[in-house]
Amino acid sequence: MQALFGAAQPRAENTDLAFTDPLTGLGNHRRFIDKVDRLIGDRAEDPAPFTVGILDLDGFKPINDLFGHRAGDDILIQVALRLRAAMDGHSAVTRIGPDEFAFLLPMVFSEEAAAEKARMLIEILSAPYDVGERTARLSASVGCSLFFSGDETTEILLQKAETALYNAKRSGRGRVMVYSREMEEAAKRVTRIEQALRRAISASEVAPYFQPIVDLRTRRTIGFEALARWTDRDLGPVSPATFIPIAEERGFIGPLSQLVLRKATEAARSWPADLFLSFNLSPSQLVDQNTGLHILAILERTGFDPRRLEIEITETGLMSDPASAEKIVNDLRRCGIRVSLDDFGTGQSSLGRLREFQFDKLKIDRSFVSSILRDRPSEHIIRAILAMCEGLGMDVVAEGIEEEAQAERLIAFGCAGGQGYMFGKPADADATLAFLRDNLRGVRRAGAA
Repeated sequence: MQALFGAAQPRAENTDLAFTDPLTGLGNHRRFIDKVDRLIGDRAEDPAPFTVGILDLDGFKPINDLFGHRAGDDILIQVALRLRAAMDGHSAVTRIGPDEFAFLLPMVFSEEAAAEKARMLIEILSAPYDVGERTARLSASVGCSLFFSGDETTEILLQKAETALYNAKRSGRGRVMVYSREMEEAAKRVTRIEQALRRAISASEVAPYFQPIVDLRTRRTIGFEALARWTDRDLGPVSPATFIPIAEERGFIGPLSQLVLRKATEAARSWPADLFLSFNLSPSQLVDQNTGLHILAILERTGFDPRRLEIEITETGLMSDPASAEKIVNDLRRCGIRVSLDDFGTGQSSLGRLREFQFDKLKIDRSFVSSILRDRPSEHIIRAILAMCEGLGMDVVAEGIEEEAQAERLIAFGCAGGQGYMFGKPADADATLAFLRDNLRGVRRAGAA
């Protein structure tokens, strides 16, 4: 009999290990599913509400990269200890992903109480973490869902919590969202757009539109910025402010960007040789070391001169992985491609970035230009940017110019380049070519006169 009981012990230990996260000692995904399944079963007769939540650490990967994986593991252990200490006797927390934790709150019955508990967890996790002789800080995003009906399964509750978490992360770091029906409808629409956009990329249905960039003094067009536009046969016109973030978040911004660049360079080949093409790269492309190779392959395929291409990147894109971004920027510049810093003044970058990165051009964000006539701080900021760029030997383009008075003020401040609806709205390739032909005829008539 003793042998029988002795033989059973390793089996019990193996079962326990199968439900345990080896790093933190918390339960794992299987443990969490089991706990929620049991609670739903216990409340089958009387389905009293309870809360399920998923917590995702914001910015853990950069910290992991900066301090190393061993330090990252130490931080995860500290996170687990804090979360475990924050649970009451009824509640449970488990680790269900590399930097993702799930919690079960059987005694939290309302959306308000769920959000309050989630905010408390975020606050607990925001205190500094010891990493050897240094400290690190983290934030977290949380999505919650509530069990109200016996028809809801563990899988459904987790899907709802994931939907809420997705919305929390889209709205910024350190946010809490509790699942609502509106979120579900929004998530379904995002999925529909994603599927339609993937199909459109495969069918080459996304097109570049071109907006003029001008010399402010002469009003001569000196180049065009390529902007992605898409009209779906079922959804109709979809704003780039909608579909580009979806492509970025769902991981297929690369194929979308390559399609638009290929089409844009094919169209720009027929422009006068002194005109340049400006093209935007997304933040995720600045962490992909294949980005430069993809761009050069497209230029070789279309026969477009690299010296006529300007790549625009944002301050936010630089911050994601500065070392990777610097390598990509340097690789492009070595091939003759010019690099422009877009939306300057709105991101999280420091002025030191302008010294570390060799930019050819800086674009002043439209938010400063739109208020230049009535807002003294905007005027001073633009003057300071122009003086700085002159000292650094960088060209400048002011974006979002819509009024003649704005253009005149910028000229008075010494700004050379401009872009905005005043000089032309984005147009397709055929309309852009017609615009250039009309301009050429106008120049010839003026010369003949």
